[in-house]
This record gives sequence, C-alpha cells and structure tokens, in this order.
Amino acid sequence: MQNKNKGKNKKKIIWTCVAAVLLLIALGLTIFLVVKNNKKAEEDKVYYTQLITEISENKIEEIEMTTGSKSIKVHYYNTDKKDDKSVIIPDTQAFVELIQDKISSGSQAPKLIQNPKNPILNFFESIVSFLPTIILCAMVVLLFQMQGLGDKGKVYDPSVSNDKVTFKDVAGLDEEKQEVMGIVDFLKNSKKYTDMGAKVPKGVLLAGKPGTGKTLLAKAIAGEASVPFISISGSEFIEMFAGLGASRVRKLFDKAEKLSPCIIFIDEIDAIGSKRTTGGSGADTENNQTLNQLLVEMDGFSSDTSIIVMAATNRPEMLDEALLRPGRFDRTVTIGLPDINDREKILKLHSENKKLEADVDLRSIAGDTAGFSGAELANIINEAAILAADRSHKKISEQDIQDALNKITVGLEKRNRVVSDKDKKLTAYHEAGHAVVSKYLPTQDTVKEVSIIPRGVAGGYTMYKTTEDKFFISKTEMEEKLISLLGGRAAEKIALNDISTGASNDLEVAMQIARDMIIVYGMNDKIGPMSINLNQDPYEQLQLLGSDMQDAIGKEVKAKLEESYKKAQEILIMHRDKLDAVAGLLIEKEKINEEEFNSIFKA
Repeated sequence: MQNKNKGKNKKKIIWTCVAAVLLLIALGLTIFLVVKNNKKAEEDKVYYTQLITEISENKIEEIEMTTGSKSIKVHYYNTDKKDDKSVIIPDTQAFVELIQDKISSGSQAPKLIQNPKNPILNFFESIVSFLPTIILCAMVVLLFQMQGLGDKGKVYDPSVSNDKVTFKDVAGLDEEKQEVMGIVDFLKNSKKYTDMGAKVPKGVLLAGKPGTGKTLLAKAIAGEASVPFISISGSEFIEMFAGLGASRVRKLFDKAEKLSPCIIFIDEIDAIGSKRTTGGSGADTENNQTLNQLLVEMDGFSSDTSIIVMAATNRPEMLDEALLRPGRFDRTVTIGLPDINDREKILKLHSENKKLEADVDLRSIAGDTAGFSGAELANIINEAAILAADRSHKKISEQDIQDALNKITVGLEKRNRVVSDKDKKLTAYHEAGHAVVSKYLPTQDTVKEVSIIPRGVAGGYTMYKTTEDKFFISKTEMEEKLISLLGGRAAEKIALNDISTGASNDLEVAMQIARDMIIVYGMNDKIGPMSINLNQDPYEQLQLLGSDMQDAIGKEVKAKLEESYKKAQEILIMHRDKLDAVAGLLIEKEKINEEEFNSIFKA
C-alpha cells in the first residue's frame, strides 16, 4: 500500500507539472496572438486607405476573401504570389459593394475570389477565444490542489511493507513500550475489549524532547499490530485559505475510517493544537477552526471504530486543554532521554550493520554521552563511519567514534588555523583554569580532555567525563558549576593580569544558571522559595514580580556570580603551580588526555 501511494503521488506530481507546462504554453500563445493581431490592426488602419487608392488606380489584379473574415489577401499586377499582402478591412459588406459598383460602372476592377471558411480553423479560433477562461479555471484548480484539498497523509502499511518496524527496532524505552502494549493488543483483538464494554484510549500523546524516538515508537506500534499507519505533520494543516485546514482534517479521518483498524499519527501537533486565542489575526482564526475540527472528529468516533490517534510534541505545555481531556488524548506517554543502559542498546542497534574494531567499548561511549537523544547517538555512529571511510580504515575504531563525538559536540577541528603565540598562551591558561578549578570541586565531572586546537567557533575546549546520569541537580552542584565556568576568566586575570572575550559563552551560561537558581528553583534565602518561568510569558511574569522584586533578583544574581568568580580565583591562587603546569603542557602538546592531566596532580 505504501508503494501504491508513492506511485499515485508520483503520477499526481507528473500530471501537475505537465498541466502547468501546457497552461504556460497556452498562455504564451494567447499573448502572442493578441499582440500580433493588435500590431497588425494598427498597421492596417493606415494601409486600408492606400488599398482603396490602389483599386481606383487599377494596380490590383486579384483580391482573395474568406467568408466571415475581415482579413483579405491582395495580389498586384506583375508580382509573385509570395509578395501578396494581407489587409484588415473595417467592413466586409461595404468593401464587396465597392468592388461591385466599380464592375457595374464598366471600370476595370480586380478579380474577387471568395473562399468558404475552414471548419478546423473556425474551431481553433473558438478555443482561443475561450483560452483566458480555461486558463483561469485551471489555475484556480491547481492552486486549490496545492493548498491541500487533495488526499493527504502518507500511508504506511506494515503488512505489505519491506521496512516493517517493530518493538525490536526500538532500542531502550522498555517502560514506554510496556505502557503502549495494551494499544497493540486492542488493535489486534478489538472485539475482546468491546465485548467486555471496555473503551481503549482514543488518543495517545507522545511527549518528549526532539530525537527521543516518538515517531519511531508510533510506527513500531503499527508494526506490532500489523495495521496501517497514516502519518501527517501538524504544519500540513496550516493553509492560506480559510477552511482548508479543517477540510484536510475531515479528509484525513475519512481516509482512516476506510482503513480501519489503523493509527493516525500527527507529528508536531502543537502546530495546530496550541491554546486557542480570542480575536487575533486571520491566521489565528484559521488555526482555531482547524483545531475545532480536530476536536469534533475525535469526539465523533463510534465505540466500535478501531482508530487510534497518536500525536507527538516536544512542547506539551503549549497544547489546548480541550485536546488533553478524557475522550480525546486520554493518555500521555512521556519519552525521556535514554539512560546509560538504553544509550548502550541504541549504540549497539545502530552499529549492527557497521564494521567495528574488536576493542570498541560502546559502554564507555554510552557513559560519555549523558543527555544525548537516540537520534544524536545514531548520528555519532554515522559520523564515525564517515570518518573511518575518509581515513581508509577497514573498520570503525574507538578513536573514530571519539572524534565523531567531538566533532558533533564541539565542532570541526581546525588544525590549519594560524594562531599567534599570544592567543595560544591566553587560550591555554583559559582552558587550564576550567580544568584545574574543576579538579578541586568534588561535585564536578572528571576532566577527560583539554585542547587549545580551535574547533567550530571555540578557540579551545575542556571536555568532561560523565560518570553517571543525573536527573536532579543539587544547589551545591550548581554553585560549583558556576565556579568551574568562571575558572577560565579567573585564570586569565591571575596569570596574564588581563581578560579577553573568550569567556563570553561561559558568562552567558553562568548567568543563566545563577538566574535559574534564584527565580526558577527557589535556591536563594533572600528571594525565597518562588518559581518564575520567563519562557512562557516574560512580560506578564515580570509584571507580577514588580520593580522592587526585579531589582532584588538582579542584585542576587550579580552577588552569586561575583562570589563564584572570587572562589575560582582563590582555588587558582592556591594551586598556581598546577595551573602553570597544565597551561605549559597545553602550549607544548596542544591537546592532553585524562591520564596526562591527572599525572600533573600526582607530582
């Protein structure tokens, strides 16, 4: 079924292109004929008076006319037929009478030949006269077709597809798969549930960060149940004409009823499911109508209709409450980022068809990629395969994977960039400051690699080794993270008695952490236990705070950053020998690993 739909879509595109080309040709022909006739008409207005004069002077031998046409051909004495001229006469009957009067008076007159009208030419002229109307109608039809009045929604049928996706193709997500197992059983054995009087959720919302596997899980449910899977994006409902989005919703559910039992999957549903607004622009009104139609269609399911609507979003807080009430999206399945065990499974899954060296430790790589989504992990393995091929390796080595990880997280290494000795020394002390300060902070991760080789927009970087997945962060950890971030700026000040623009990103991140500690997580004694989310409606939130509270928050953020900067300086002054040693080794080697870094602290 999927291949059939692809074939239909391909034919539809071809015929649309052909129709567009034919319309352009017809439009060009019409314009050409109109311009040509207008040009001729302007020329012949002057020439007709000359024609009358030449008839009276007996210069014309023969005149050829066609019934119903005002165009005549004029043949002069002692000339070839190819030199005949065409003239538009204003009144055919008056012109014929003029010739007849000349004949009846006994004067010499040109020979008058009258030809019957060509029926094929007559038909063509009729078509040309209607061309503007035909073109206008065709353009309107094409415009509406482009706007989505046609059949929409890609159909994936696992029963006939060669790329059937099942739960074994979804690494990790064990709890999430267990939660949706009931939906699979319902689609397989719906009669068992309806006989019992049970109602299976009409809608299931998959919420999670981008790349966590929401679409893959929905497709796997369809594959496990062996039912058609209709996929459409929320943005495909957004149209420029009023009512077309609602029309597309109706057509989507009509298609689903014909394919029942099946799954409708709406990706990025927040594009049409955002909270409804009052008033606003025409676009807001159209989005409201589309959402209203979706709500009506979901309510319109009969109890014996085996259609389940699944939707994915990474912004569930944006959705309208009417969508989330029982009877519509009854169940919300939250898909989080994978833990170390799931990351290892995902890496193994995406490495199945790739050649890996025997010493590649996917468990170690999983430990270094805390916070990565499934899509990002797949990208790392793919980038490693590309690097291995570029380097003419027979198999993917662990170094290829590490380099791919660095490339994705930090940027492409730029060894050929010319860096002055002054900038090299400044970068070395900056990165050494981060690494040394982190070494003396108990809650911070272990330093894995320090480099002053430019990558992306960064002049250097300090990479940390994640030892465990963290779902909660304590106040102490956040405070020490601030100290670590400001270690680079502190090292510049202590070692070089100067500061640079290299700490701009560190300051931006530190500012965000300090602000979140105070206004989001309530980790400040003076401000108290309060949470203000400036991402939702910053103007309204700030209005609630008042100017005095805003000033107080600003002072506390500033005090927290100054305190962290002071502590970073204290650590570096106390361990100045380690700072100089790490910076010196970086200037010499440009990149040092975990063992080389730790060896400095053993001395």
